[in-house]
Amino acid sequence: MARVELDGVRKVYPNGHVGVAGASFSIADGELLVLVGPSGCGKSTLLRMIAGLESISAGTLRIGERVVNDIAPRDRDIAMVFQSYALYPHMSVADNLAFGLKLRGHDRASVDARVREAAKTLELDALLDRKPGQLSGGQRQRVALGRALVRNPQVFLLDEPLSNLDAKLRMSMRVEIARLHRQLGATMVYVTHDQIEAMTLGQRIVVLDRGEIQQIDTPMALYERPANLFVATFLGSPAMNVLRGRLVRAGGWALALEDGNRVPLGDALPDAAMEGRDVAIGIRPEHLQRADGGGFAPVVEVVEPVGSDVFVNLRHGAVPLIARLPPGDLPEPGSVLPLRLATRHLHLFDAQSGTRLAG
Repeated sequence: MARVELDGVRKVYPNGHVGVAGASFSIADGELLVLVGPSGCGKSTLLRMIAGLESISAGTLRIGERVVNDIAPRDRDIAMVFQSYALYPHMSVADNLAFGLKLRGHDRASVDARVREAAKTLELDALLDRKPGQLSGGQRQRVALGRALVRNPQVFLLDEPLSNLDAKLRMSMRVEIARLHRQLGATMVYVTHDQIEAMTLGQRIVVLDRGEIQQIDTPMALYERPANLFVATFLGSPAMNVLRGRLVRAGGWALALEDGNRVPLGDALPDAAMEGRDVAIGIRPEHLQRADGGGFAPVVEVVEPVGSDVFVNLRHGAVPLIARLPPGDLPEPGSVLPLRLATRHLHLFDAQSGTRLAG
């Protein structure tokens, strides 16, 4: 396996559109790194540049000790798994697994040994004689993974490999990929738009938006200390609540909302210089808590019991909110639900730039 290094890697298309605006980071040998962001953010473009399927407009890309900017994809010693399985329908599972090795001139004994090893690792032993049309979606995805696995490449590149699967299969395949990564100790770069996949799979996550890297960190560091409003609201399900207004002091701190309502903040802000500043305050749904007094009283709109949690959709004036509460005595739609913010868990952002403020 190998380390991957990107130094100012940039992609500009002939029409002037900037696909990736200067990516600089390293992927450690054996690390599973996830590129995540909404459609059009540049994550697949970045992966395709690592693969050699997109040219690099500027910057340097290294795989191992080699600069690979001008090296053909087949000579980069990488293997890619695509969103579409791209299996040959007329070939058996064994032949699909072996095809790339045969093209590269490996002898039959070596090919057979690698195919058997990959099939065992992915529990495909009993399916080697079947055609892709006789397999389930999850089995076809495992064959696509196996075709990359037999290559024993320096780097695995996975481009939204689970997006064609249903929710239950996606969950089981996430576990499969995580298990495979631990077993192989492989360097993997994984692209997804699904923040749950990113949080559960990535050892580190690169969050992108409009071609720009927003933040790189471990999943929980991103969740607990997002660098800006985009990261704060993109990661987390349900998404972080955001309240916009001006900080005021009246028997403790409060946020004066744009519609005239106020939300008490207690003593969460020790810096008196913050008074009068326009801010955006983020609070995760689990940190909106029932209040006996001293909080604020939004109106319940929709109650969503999901088993171990209840998601309560509310509105405070013009501001929509969602609270994650334990199951039990559920509020009724149309009722008022007194809440308070868990002030130790407030996230403070600049109202204009969205950048995280100190604290």
